[in-house]
Amino acid sequence: MGALHLDEKNFEAEVVKSQLPVLVDFWAEWCGPCKMIAPIIDQLSTELQGKMKMTKVNVDEVPELAGKFNVMSIPTLLIFKGGQPVDQIVGAMPKDKLLAKLNTHL
Repeated sequence: MGALHLDEKNFEAEVVKSQLPVLVDFWAEWCGPCKMIAPIIDQLSTELQGKMKMTKVNVDEVPELAGKFNVMSIPTLLIFKGGQPVDQIVGAMPKDKLLAKLNTHL
């Protein structure tokens, strides 16, 4: 399945109004660590289906969203609950560590 790509048109519907917690991966094509964590996020989108939504924002294509949430470096992963950011992870990490962090929000 993979992560859902977000822009300003679908951000509110997919993140702010989501009944599930949502992970938003702020990334860019040229970012090495972003490419390292991308397959992990795609795997987790399948493994956590129905528990947490996995989404991505390309900061080059949608800089407004990155600015709105003060994303200064990428990858930055924001976890939203009830439409509000509740946690932030900066940088790539192994799948087991990321999953442990996400499990605290499920």
